[in-house]
Amino acid sequence: MNKTIPIADAAQHAGSAYHHTPGHPDPQLSAVAKGTPTGEYLRRYWHPVALSADVTDRPQMVRILGEDLVLFRDKAGRAGLLYPRCMHRGTSLYYGHVEEAGIRCCYHGWLFAVDGTCLNQPCEPEGGLRREAARQPWYPVEERYGLVFAYMGPPEKKPVLPRYDILEDLEEGEFIEVQGGGFAGYADHVEDPNVPYHWLQNWENIMDPYHVYILHSTFSGIQFAENFKILPRVDFEAVDGGVIYHAWRDLDDGRKLERINSALFPNISAIPMIDLSPGQGRWIGWHVAVDDQHFRGFFAARTKTPGNFAPFKMHNGKSWMELSEQEKQDFPGDFEAQYGQGRVTLHGEEHLATSDRGIALLRRQMKQQIAIVQQGGDPAGVHFNEADALVRIRSGNFYSTSDTTETATA
Repeated sequence: MNKTIPIADAAQHAGSAYHHTPGHPDPQLSAVAKGTPTGEYLRRYWHPVALSADVTDRPQMVRILGEDLVLFRDKAGRAGLLYPRCMHRGTSLYYGHVEEAGIRCCYHGWLFAVDGTCLNQPCEPEGGLRREAARQPWYPVEERYGLVFAYMGPPEKKPVLPRYDILEDLEEGEFIEVQGGGFAGYADHVEDPNVPYHWLQNWENIMDPYHVYILHSTFSGIQFAENFKILPRVDFEAVDGGVIYHAWRDLDDGRKLERINSALFPNISAIPMIDLSPGQGRWIGWHVAVDDQHFRGFFAARTKTPGNFAPFKMHNGKSWMELSEQEKQDFPGDFEAQYGQGRVTLHGEEHLATSDRGIALLRRQMKQQIAIVQQGGDPAGVHFNEADALVRIRSGNFYSTSDTTETATA
């Protein structure tokens, strides 16, 4: 006999986890493999795959957008990114030896240039009578700002590698400092630079100024700057090539602070200085998808002094790597909050609110760009001539009084 629960008691059981239906990731946003909506969209842009200084004549395996590839620098100084299985008999070029003109397979000695051209087949007559017909699958790479960038999309759609105004026209004594050790350790030197969750969970966090007020300022104490404790007034804006927010704070000393933050397609952040020093932002980050459950962070900063990527102090003078598991529970930061969403967050379980307007806007804009690619068009931020390829960064911390605005770089 079934027992009916009285209406008054039923209210007490509302929301029971027993009746919860598990959500699921948004399939349009989560997969990055070739042929998927996001995977094809991401492949229309250049992505950093390594620091230039780390690419040598010793081959290394890299994984990006779900593909395993071999990266090396020939002894003439050219970087190459090739499909790892030798086209001859399939052994890995990871075990190859690098020469002046390319990489030579360990198995039968076929030699491939950085563009996949087969230069020599030593076991074949005259070094390979038809070697020019052989081509190892490859991707084009270019180097800029101390990073090696790869383009992994349709060859006929290859855009110009962008430049960024805050990294250009260096003054005397300035240089570009780079970091590629991942995000998980807040610039700590971690053994595995691949962060173990989906890249979008990290990138879209840029359009969430409210978490700075809670997570980094009140819940876990002051992790960034004291004035982040002031709840800001926020406006979000879709701009050419991405989304920005304006966050205004009325400071105790009578000044007003406008903080502008930028998320640029497809995976770029331009965050102002987190110590709230005044002026235009001085660094750029790329949140590069390794696969569906990992990403890697690459960063470039304009500076006169090294140390922009020194280990970040999270609590009591300790870096993230130095914190115990209990301290990470008591004083969590971005890694804990984002990793806590799961390897791939369950979008179907979210309940977005008014404070999530920036997240919703960024996702809508990204889906629009994905749709453009699916329809055969070119997404925002992609250019095919150098004159259009300079990206202007609006990010910064801008202070004002009744009659002045401080914009000088600290």
